[in-house]
Amino acid sequence: MKDDPRRRIPRTDAVLADPRVVAAAGGAGRAVAKAAVVAAQQRAREGRIAPEDVVAATVSALAGGSRRVINATGVLVHTNLGRAPLSPAAVEAISAAAGCTDVEFDPVTGERARRGRAAMGALAAAVPDAEDVHVVNNNAAALVLAATALAAGREIVISRGEMVEIGDGFRLPDLLQSTGARLREVGTTNRTHVRDYADAIGDGTAFVLKVHPSNFRVEGFTAAASVAELSTLPVPVVVDVGSGLLAPDPLLPDEPDVGTALREGAALVTASGDKLLGGPQAGLILGRADLVQRLRRHPLARALRVDKLTLAALEATLRSDPPVRLALHTDTERLRRRAHHVADVILGTRHEQRAMGAGETGDGVNRPGAGGASRAEPGGAGRMECEVVESVAVVGGGGAPGWELPSVAIALPARLARPLRLGNPAVVGRVAGGRLLLDLRSVPPELDDELVEAVLACT
Repeated sequence: MKDDPRRRIPRTDAVLADPRVVAAAGGAGRAVAKAAVVAAQQRAREGRIAPEDVVAATVSALAGGSRRVINATGVLVHTNLGRAPLSPAAVEAISAAAGCTDVEFDPVTGERARRGRAAMGALAAAVPDAEDVHVVNNNAAALVLAATALAAGREIVISRGEMVEIGDGFRLPDLLQSTGARLREVGTTNRTHVRDYADAIGDGTAFVLKVHPSNFRVEGFTAAASVAELSTLPVPVVVDVGSGLLAPDPLLPDEPDVGTALREGAALVTASGDKLLGGPQAGLILGRADLVQRLRRHPLARALRVDKLTLAALEATLRSDPPVRLALHTDTERLRRRAHHVADVILGTRHEQRAMGAGETGDGVNRPGAGGASRAEPGGAGRMECEVVESVAVVGGGGAPGWELPSVAIALPARLARPLRLGNPAVVGRVAGGRLLLDLRSVPPELDDELVEAVLACT
């Protein structure tokens, strides 16, 4: 019983008196704060959190809502962190659209207008190969709408190697079959040829579906029919490019894009708005005017439509350089200069803090003063490990699976991972080789100062 970790659970009054809990509670009242403390203590008793995390869990419960996060993982489109961060232009557009806006109104005629015409116009301009465009609330919704409007009660022909599982355990076959469409699987897991599709097409075939695999890559003895080959078949070809890349990017040579798929003969292309496009969550539908119109006028389209804030953010994203695109194309040498500056500031400030916290005695030896002595960290007495190291970043969000981007990171002691995650803003990095790496490719330059402050607050 002596070593029972439950003995380390802090007392209720001690937690309530903690300045962080007091600040988080605000005007919520003692009863609400106490309930949050008791709940955190119970989680610690059950072993779900460490006793040392009771205060942090209480603060998190009292704070509520979403917490700002600095993404230092090196994953540019991190699904668990909200995927693509919006550009300042998109944030400003959302703020402007929060009130009344002309989302379905033409100020010139004073009459009703096509919903989101400005966003649709920006999307059409960005992909001139599309005859028409439409937007729904995510890429899965785009596929559901296409299957419902075009293939309910009919067949969709798809390669076995493209029967993927998407986020949170949702599987593409289940998603499509829920619309009333039947799936006709062709080929094998690793090799599917255009003749496999041709042999499967019949009177009941609605379209051929080609899906870009998400979060994995098949290598070795493989074969897949191209969009150009599939477009020679006597049925429409629907292509899910997934990541939202609108045009080819030389940094991602194997990543399919919307424009190329349309030029190669795809009748419809679907994509995500919050991945490589760098905008809000949305499902983009582009292609033949007659098919887009059928989808737009289908009753299900009403249930899948996006709100005015999404439309505003999407238009602004299409007319600006979003953070994801800037991070993808940032020069490695620039990242290295930023990293050295961040490390120098962290170590320089730590040195100043130690000097201020130590009293100079007559014999020239620094001794603890009123501020207390700094802790000795690995790498030298009184110093904290903080090193600039080479790193590898990835696109994330299912985009460019297996493709690596050279990057630069700040290496810190691994013990800082948890306190940084619990800070405000939270800083999320990755632990590798026994150290915490803060990869700067996924951190916008304007957040460098906040990153430094967060690190210093934990040391």
